[in-house]
Amino acid sequence: MPTFRKLTKRVVIICNIVVAIIFLFACANAFLYPEKWWFISLLGLAFPFLLLLVFGFFVFWLFIPARRWALISLVAMIIGWQNIHALLALNLNATFKTEKPAGSLRILSWNLRSWDEFTTAKPGASGHRQKMMQFIQQQNADLMCFQEFYESHQSKDQPGIISYIQKQLHYPYYYFSHDYQQPDGLYESGVAIFSRYPITKTFQQKFKKSSNQRTIESLIAADIDVNGKTIRIFTTHLQSVLFQHRDFRSIEIIENAEDSMLQASKSIVKKLRRGYRFRCSQADMVREISDTSSCPVIICGDFNDVPNSYTYFRILGNKQDAFIKKGFGIGRTYINLSPTLRIDYIFAAPELKVLQCKRFTPPYSDHHPVVADFALQDSTK
Repeated sequence: MPTFRKLTKRVVIICNIVVAIIFLFACANAFLYPEKWWFISLLGLAFPFLLLLVFGFFVFWLFIPARRWALISLVAMIIGWQNIHALLALNLNATFKTEKPAGSLRILSWNLRSWDEFTTAKPGASGHRQKMMQFIQQQNADLMCFQEFYESHQSKDQPGIISYIQKQLHYPYYYFSHDYQQPDGLYESGVAIFSRYPITKTFQQKFKKSSNQRTIESLIAADIDVNGKTIRIFTTHLQSVLFQHRDFRSIEIIENAEDSMLQASKSIVKKLRRGYRFRCSQADMVREISDTSSCPVIICGDFNDVPNSYTYFRILGNKQDAFIKKGFGIGRTYINLSPTLRIDYIFAAPELKVLQCKRFTPPYSDHHPVVADFALQDSTK
């Protein structure tokens, strides 16, 4: 019996060490260039679950006489604290007031999935555009950043979506990237910025794309005059994995360990690897361009990458993640695949004080919107 206990203990210790090492490799993902170290980036997707295992071992050893072995997990979590902090917003008293604080600047960022125009199942359905418009109006944001924004030109008798937002929602200023235009001119799509404050300057940087990509959305920026102070706001939609319905079926095959699991795994890994390769260069570009700004910067968008990724830390730099600053929990923003996927962000320069931040969950897009309030701070103080 004592021999069995010793053997069991050794197996548990070895498992703990192996999990801690894999966990640390997943932490290293934040600093390794994904194009070269793509297989480490894959571990980054499992980071929340690895953290749960490491913490589980830590708690386990606390209830065993040999408590010293808890140091394995404790040291791993201390080393990986920067990644843990990026994953979990730990503001236990986090609240969000619908009414904006006096003198604040409210930002809304949302991947609209083209107002759900092309994914609603019912024939002839017009998506959830009107309900989404109502939600947007309720937030009373000063600046709005949209990804997968869709502008319709299907009817001469009805105003376009941009015109509706300008006149009915009272956002007279906007900048739209026009990344994709249908040949017959019925619609176009891209990223967009809408503002209740004057836009004094705009900028667009197109990302490189491969020959088999129809289009990718740009990085755009607008200088906003907020009561005499200039804020430069960026929005972008970085390279997605481009999963199709058959890819989600492949994930089901992997989860259920069906006979074709190996083939399904190869398909998923191939798409993930391609996404990492494109996003790392895009993240470098966003960081380089945003760093040249002479005024406070806000970066909003769908980065298609998790908080412990190279993409996240590269773009973040010395900026603040509004959700980590004032939110609570994991803050999932993508509704498919995993409950741990926070891939939509609002980053802000240190000169902007984060007052509150919330991820909302309206059931219209495959992404959840993020709303944050900021106060301008005097950088000379």
